[in-house]
Amino acid sequence: MWYNRRVMGKATDEEVKLAANTLRCLCADMVDRANSGHPGAPLGMADMAATLWLRFLEADPADPAWPGRDRVVFSGGHASSLVYALANLASGNGALGNGPTLDELKEFRQWGARCAGHPERGAIPGVEVTTGPLGQGVAMGVGLALAAKKAASSNKTWVFCGDGDMEEGVSHEACSLAGALKLDGLVLVYDSNGITIEGSTAIAMADDTKKRFEAYGWKVYTCDGHDIAALTATFRRSSKTAGAPALVIARTHIGCGAPTKHDSAGVHGSPLGAEETRGLKTALGFDPDKSFFVPESVYGMFAERAALMRRLSKRWRREAQKAGGKAAKTADYLDLVKALPQYESGSKAATRNVCGEVLNALAPLCPGLTGGSADLAPSNKTYLKGMGDVAPGDFSGRNIHYGVRELAMAAIANGLTAYGGLRGYGATFFVFSDYIKPALRLAALMKLPSMFFLSHDSFYVGEDGPTHEPVEQLASLRSMPGVVTFRPADPRETAYAIVEMLLCEDRPTCLLTTRQNVPVLDGVRHEGVAKGGYCLYESGPQDSKTILFIATGSEVSLALEAAKTLAGEGRGVRVVSMPSMELFLAQNTGWRESATPSFMKRRVIVEAGARFGWDRFAADPATTRYVTMDRYGASAPCEVLAEKFGFTVENVLAAARAAAGVEGFAAGGNAK
Repeated sequence: MWYNRRVMGKATDEEVKLAANTLRCLCADMVDRANSGHPGAPLGMADMAATLWLRFLEADPADPAWPGRDRVVFSGGHASSLVYALANLASGNGALGNGPTLDELKEFRQWGARCAGHPERGAIPGVEVTTGPLGQGVAMGVGLALAAKKAASSNKTWVFCGDGDMEEGVSHEACSLAGALKLDGLVLVYDSNGITIEGSTAIAMADDTKKRFEAYGWKVYTCDGHDIAALTATFRRSSKTAGAPALVIARTHIGCGAPTKHDSAGVHGSPLGAEETRGLKTALGFDPDKSFFVPESVYGMFAERAALMRRLSKRWRREAQKAGGKAAKTADYLDLVKALPQYESGSKAATRNVCGEVLNALAPLCPGLTGGSADLAPSNKTYLKGMGDVAPGDFSGRNIHYGVRELAMAAIANGLTAYGGLRGYGATFFVFSDYIKPALRLAALMKLPSMFFLSHDSFYVGEDGPTHEPVEQLASLRSMPGVVTFRPADPRETAYAIVEMLLCEDRPTCLLTTRQNVPVLDGVRHEGVAKGGYCLYESGPQDSKTILFIATGSEVSLALEAAKTLAGEGRGVRVVSMPSMELFLAQNTGWRESATPSFMKRRVIVEAGARFGWDRFAADPATTRYVTMDRYGASAPCEVLAEKFGFTVENVLAAARAAAGVEGFAAGGNAK
């Protein structure tokens, strides 16, 4: 179709160079004014950025959400001043699509400014993903490119990266997978200047990047990153590469144009200073006494490009409207609930198995759900049956075989979700959640609803031993702002939790599932799961002498058995299941008080994880007991471990009696 043609524009090489030098001066001014930032990369990358924007990038500043646009990512987020300067020029000083004005550029890195220290999704149009931790942008770019293939789109994904990105392990994982999948449409532009903060890259990096990427299955091109004609020819060739992703190794000079700091490590993260900036502007033919100056001809070049892109995007939307295509959406709450498998009271099942059953039941109602496991699908049970695999050159399936690559998996899932129309997910053992946390944190910052399924959630893994038995990971996930973690008690809570994850639109979610069988419980309520915690069982007087059990996951059934034993003795008891501590704490006081009344001070908290974070639920420390896992696990059958670690009905009962102040138990500490 017409809108699929790559449109070059009319700017000459000399005009593109003028635009690049304008970017250099703007970036130097921004960093100097803030007295904070990274001028080196923006000065070195300005020629590449100007060439891409004025000759190749298909993006409409007046319609930044145009689905047919190219995606561009600055994985080296420290080059944020370049991102904002580009957005200013492309939008005609903010006249189009809410781009930043020159006045906003002057507020770079200040409180409340949209031009933050590293690019943040949602703040400035055109920033597709939040970047900063090196390598994450590369991996998210792979996810964006994969999403484009799944959408059968011809748009390109351009990713700028630097030496630091190439050193970080997540980029190795993601690029290896992209090569294996023959993921064309992805162009990785490597700003190869040979300098990092500590000096020359030679002190820590000796591999041959070209050979490494060729071994991955990429097509590799090299060029002078400051030669506009060479960049144009190389970008043209790389953007047309078929059957493989493309790497452009652009040889550049960090701090290009700075009179004395050119090619120095010091220019990476320190302002040029007044005299150096004056020297830069003089060398580039700009008035050294003018700050934040943009020649009208430069705005004119970008305006011409914007007009061309406006026609392109309008044509695209007209063609899409004629085709009648609409983005498929997740079904509503009622339809999802109706499709859930049913589980009979008294039966038992491992919640990892339930997770697989529920995902497969709901996947037809959630056409955007796409993801996979880090080589653990048979254990995680997250494979979508009958929905095909993403394979080399064939991106139609909904199952992604990530291989043993948790770091890249999580970041790629974020890229899939950020693209729009897809819900990316990843899965692994819970003990390996440490590998996904960098991307999980970025998902929370971006408010992306990526989903993560983490099986084998406790020491009940058993014989595999302490390396595979998570202890502190629950507390770690719960400490992340903007992340919701579910640890369901039984199959019914698991099903309801997955519904809540699918309906969530503004944050990442994690589901923890068991390896071992757990009983299907009575009293489970969807509303209770949605609110994070609720009263599952109560008996006898509900007053200040009531023993209140708070438990999660597989330990809820332990608490129930202990409570029922005490109820048989005539004691008032209550069991609260708390599948999501974060959601429960976010509820209003009324709901929290209805579940965990403040006058019930005799409490037993039961969870096969670290005690850390649970003290907030102790209404009175003297009458609160904890059955928690505050040591590493061991290798043995899970039944033996449960007895050795105190996760038995007898020990939970002992803790309850201690909380009630009977049988001479001392105040405080675990009952073991």
